[in-house]
Amino acid sequence: MSDAFQDHYADTFAHCYGCGRLNADGYQLKSYWDGEESVCRFEPRPYHTGGFPEYVYGGLIASLVDCHSAATAAAAKARADGHALGSRPLDRFVTASLKVDFIKPTPLRTICLRGRVVELTKRKAIVQTTVAVDGVVCASGEAVMVKLPDPS
Repeated sequence: MSDAFQDHYADTFAHCYGCGRLNADGYQLKSYWDGEESVCRFEPRPYHTGGFPEYVYGGLIASLVDCHSAATAAAAKARADGHALGSRPLDRFVTASLKVDFIKPTPLRTICLRGRVVELTKRKAIVQTTVAVDGVVCASGEAVMVKLPDPS
């Protein structure tokens, strides 16, 4: 696979708990293009449960959707602006709104997130993301992401 979207954040913005490559204690999420969708895989640990040993804590699901959506928004903006991944640091997007629907309990196994940008403007992206385990969708989310101003 090519470089992950998160590998192209400027160092200033690379400390996020979920997707920051410079946060050694974080999730270290890595998102990639798969056609028009973004994809990310995450291996939950036993301590990611919410008290039910076989299932993932809902807050983890929400944070995975949040960070994957932010990375997807940044990569989509670069693509729309005609910039190849790696040609310059990605713009950084943050969450304005996050809605997550929990469809069924998410087993403590490899989680696959798939995101699709449904709206993109100069400063905003709306990203819809599914959360699946073994091909079964366990949650879905929609994030409204806004671009941070360029650092001065």
